[in-house]
Amino acid sequence: MRLALDEAARAGARGEVPVGAVVVRAGEVLATAGNRTRELSDPSAHAEMLAIRDACARLGSDRLPDCDLYVTLEPCTMCAGAIAWARLRRLYYGAADPKGGAVESGVRFFSSPTCHHVPEIYDGFAAREAGALLKDFFAAKR
Repeated sequence: MRLALDEAARAGARGEVPVGAVVVRAGEVLATAGNRTRELSDPSAHAEMLAIRDACARLGSDRLPDCDLYVTLEPCTMCAGAIAWARLRRLYYGAADPKGGAVESGVRFFSSPTCHHVPEIYDGFAAREAGALLKDFFAAKR
């Protein structure tokens, strides 16, 4: 989670919402990313999406069944869908996102009967630090 927090801090420094993600397999870091939606003018360039894309490219596969995703903020619906389609083994996330999250908040994507793959889910990892990055970022914008 430390690497994800570092990616989130770098994203915030670039003016992006400070969210970071890391894909790991058997203790090896396959991909790291921070949000780049503004930089790339791409609404799908969330940290999770970028890290999943990079890990898939690195492994030459569209599936990551033996991989884990660490992300600083509860994934949105789009990212939850990508997590399911990639068949990630485990999801670890930091801060809850009552407004945009889709794991324990909002649509609760993985609880839907139409969700074809549900990773093991662990929440609250470094939640205070991840939440502080977000609060400080948005406070500075006001």
